[in-house]
Amino acid sequence: MKQTSDTYLQTYIDEQGLAEKMIPAVGTLYREHGVIITVFGRKLMGASVIEIIKAHRLSDQMENCEVQLTDTAAYLDAIAAKPPGSCRIDIGRLAVKGKRDQLTADSVINQALQTVANSPCSSMNEPADVVLYGFGRIGRIMARLLIERTTSANPMRLRAIVVRGGKDGDLAKRASLLRRDSIHGPFNGHITVDHEQSAIIANGNFIKVIYANQPEDIDYTEYGINNALIVDNTGVFKDREALSRHLIPKGASKVLLTAPAKGDVKNIVYGVNHDAIADNDNVICAASCTTNAITPVLKALNDRYGIENGHVETVHSYTNDQNLIDNYHSAERRGRSAPLNMVLTTTGAAKAVSKALPELEGKLTGNAIRVPTPNVSMAVMNLNLSKATNKDELNDYIRSTALDSPLSQQIAYSYSSEVVSTDFVGTPEPGIFDSVATIVDGNRCVVYVWYDNEFGYSTQVLRVLQQMAGLDIKDIPGVQGQAYAQAS
Repeated sequence: MKQTSDTYLQTYIDEQGLAEKMIPAVGTLYREHGVIITVFGRKLMGASVIEIIKAHRLSDQMENCEVQLTDTAAYLDAIAAKPPGSCRIDIGRLAVKGKRDQLTADSVINQALQTVANSPCSSMNEPADVVLYGFGRIGRIMARLLIERTTSANPMRLRAIVVRGGKDGDLAKRASLLRRDSIHGPFNGHITVDHEQSAIIANGNFIKVIYANQPEDIDYTEYGINNALIVDNTGVFKDREALSRHLIPKGASKVLLTAPAKGDVKNIVYGVNHDAIADNDNVICAASCTTNAITPVLKALNDRYGIENGHVETVHSYTNDQNLIDNYHSAERRGRSAPLNMVLTTTGAAKAVSKALPELEGKLTGNAIRVPTPNVSMAVMNLNLSKATNKDELNDYIRSTALDSPLSQQIAYSYSSEVVSTDFVGTPEPGIFDSVATIVDGNRCVVYVWYDNEFGYSTQVLRVLQQMAGLDIKDIPGVQGQAYAQAS
């Protein structure tokens, strides 16, 4: 039946009502039981009514099976009636399964939650202390991610940030930069400053601000911090010897670098080689934003078609190490004004891929162009494949990989011919595959991958951090890996 203007409006009003009812249930499940509710990978915790409705729109794009709030509401009710232990539940994907198999929400939920029915609210026995060493772009986004996830059921605790300086007004300025962000918008919550204790209070989190010029000057135990995971956001310490300086202070146990590392430090791209993290690894690198964006897509393509060789050109937003106006810079070309120029420069991302994906060692070259945008970048990958294919087949394979494979949290899929860079601000996946732009000619292809080089990368850093802390969150439903099964 064709809808009228009145029925369109009434449908939307009904959706708003259902979304409003979801919000308290989603919050209670997370706070009290450690259950994270998502819809097609989009987290509902802290989401607005509009964000919940938009998440459901992904069903027709990703699954070719329309899922409405009336469908997922039944699944959420079934979960809330008998909450499981700590896990991540995608009620959108469960609703698709129910529709396709013609099953009720209760029967799907009962079967899906068997493995976590009697699990505790957390896979960790005690909270893990986290310290952010440096408080720039990545540091502040990491702070937001950690703070918004803090509940009695979440064991990751942001206990301190370490910065240089300590001039008059520094504490208030640090808090203001966390509160307001020109790209990612206002902080979702309430922030105050405790000047007497040199701390920022964000949504009830007491975050000590420690002023130090070098790691050796700190004793974390003085602030009640023990066995802390240190996240180095400065990029100053790049090899094992330098990063190990973070382990000298009392109260520190492990360090994670949010920049490319040198030497024998493990470069981890979560979803690709995170299993390489051993319990006794105390120095780890989360690679770069570009490496995290391209490696999952490269792995998927290599698994299915094989990659003989290729070139990666990064069109990257300008960064803080460039100049606003022409001035001296130690690197070539980067001294020229970032907001006024496209700046040809180098990138180590193509070579760094092999640290996470050894089978591509020596097969990729790379370069970068810094462009006058503050966030969201793109990688253009020109690849020679071992097998011939076509655009529709390749796109369909990546779509299924993004939806239901071990890389579903690392690859998002874009189908629109109208999207531009700002549309991807805040995308949690580290790489977004632009299917419309794909070019395939036999065994040669050119693929385009967008990425929020700040937010998408930070979600990957958080996943690595959680693995280092021993936090294991089960995904319901578990990925089937259909795309990978076809490739083997």
